[in-house]
Amino acid sequence: MTEYVDVTVPLVPGRVPLYPGDTDLVVRRDQRRSLGDLANVSSMTCSLHCGTHVDAPVHFLDGREGVDAVPLDALVGPAWVADATGVRGDIDAAALEGIDVPDDATRVLFRTTNSALWDEPAFVEDYVSLTPDAAAALVRRGVRLVGIDYLSVASYREPAPTHEVLLDAGVVVLETLDLRAAEPGRWQLTCLPLRIPGADGAPARAVLSRPAAAGGGPSR
Repeated sequence: MTEYVDVTVPLVPGRVPLYPGDTDLVVRRDQRRSLGDLANVSSMTCSLHCGTHVDAPVHFLDGREGVDAVPLDALVGPAWVADATGVRGDIDAAALEGIDVPDDATRVLFRTTNSALWDEPAFVEDYVSLTPDAAAALVRRGVRLVGIDYLSVASYREPAPTHEVLLDAGVVVLETLDLRAAEPGRWQLTCLPLRIPGADGAPARAVLSRPAAAGGGPSR
C-alpha cells in the first residue's frame, strides 16, 4: 500500500491568499448544460503564481529560462519534509543547522508555523521564510528543489535576494504548499507545473507519497 498526501492548496476564490499586487483569482462557468449549452465549460483568471506553483529563473533573472525549461528530474523524486516549526522568525543559516535535513536530501520542503495561516484567507506579511544565507547554504549542500508552506520562499520585506540565490544556482523554487498532513521525513515528490513556454512561473499539482508504514509514524 502507498500513502499519498496532496500538498496542493485548492484554488478557491476568496479562500486562497493572494500575494499583494497579484491578479485576483476568478473561476467562472461560461457555458452550462442547464441553459442549453453542449457542455459545462469554465474559465479561470489568475496570476501564474497563484496557489501552489513553481518559480522559473526568469521570475527574478532577466533573460533566463522559463518554467517550461525546469528539469523534470528535479520536480520528481525523493524529498525531505523538514520540521521547521520550532523556528521563530526567518530561517537563516544558523537556524538551518538546527533543522533535521539529511546530507543526502536534494529536495527539501520546509514545514513551518506558516501552516496555521491556511485557515486565514487574507495575506499575512509576517510569515516564515528563508534568508539569502540559508539559501546559499542549501545551494552548497547540492539541494535541487526548495519548497515552503506559504506564498513565497523569501520574506515579504526583501523578496529578491533569496530568490536570486536559489534561481541563479538552478534550484527549483516550489511555493504555497500545504504541509499540514505531511509528517516530517522522507517522501517521494511528484510536482508538475503547467507547461507554459517562457513563463516566469506556473501553477502546479504537488503530491507526496511513500509506502504506508505499519503502525504509522514518520518515515526516515
